[in-house]
Amino acid sequence: MDTRDRIVAAAAEVMRTRGLARATTKEIAKAAGYSEAALYKHFRDKTDLFLAVLSERGPTNLGPVLAGLAGRVGKEPVQDVLREVVRAAADFYEQGFPMAASLFSEPSLLNAHRAALRSRGAGPQFVGRALASYLTAEQDFGRVSKDVDPMAAAGLLLGACLERAFLGHFVDEAEERPSVDEFATSLVGTLLNGLAPG
Repeated sequence: MDTRDRIVAAAAEVMRTRGLARATTKEIAKAAGYSEAALYKHFRDKTDLFLAVLSERGPTNLGPVLAGLAGRVGKEPVQDVLREVVRAAADFYEQGFPMAASLFSEPSLLNAHRAALRSRGAGPQFVGRALASYLTAEQDFGRVSKDVDPMAAAGLLLGACLERAFLGHFVDEAEERPSVDEFATSLVGTLLNGLAPG
């Protein structure tokens, strides 16, 4: 494992246990066994580290699933595609929620993080936009009703995934909940009853 990989692995652990707001670059560097200067040779700031953790140490399938949506329009059943998006998003939010939630307790840090994401052309809003673009394309293909608001449908699916992550971390772990596959099947089936043409 090279220096950069060790720093990302340490950042993932520190951010998951302490939250993004309380994880410092000094603490991450120490956990990786390096100086803070070594960390800054590989990363601009903590936001860079957070993005690296999400893409390299978190659930890595959401990005590729979203990136591949355009190539699936009109080819695969909408239900199958949406189930895959829901599974990927539910996993992503489940793992990312503990890290990101602490940002909301410190408005100045949240604003700095938001600005850093904006400067990189990144942010959570792109998930919903990618899904809405897919649904719009399926409307044009005739497989999703023209009466549907694609952005609202994307928000319903992704909002349910985020709620699942929140409840998974907030409610007593002993409380039973459906598996991700069961959740995806039920959620997509329910939504599609309103999306089907005619």
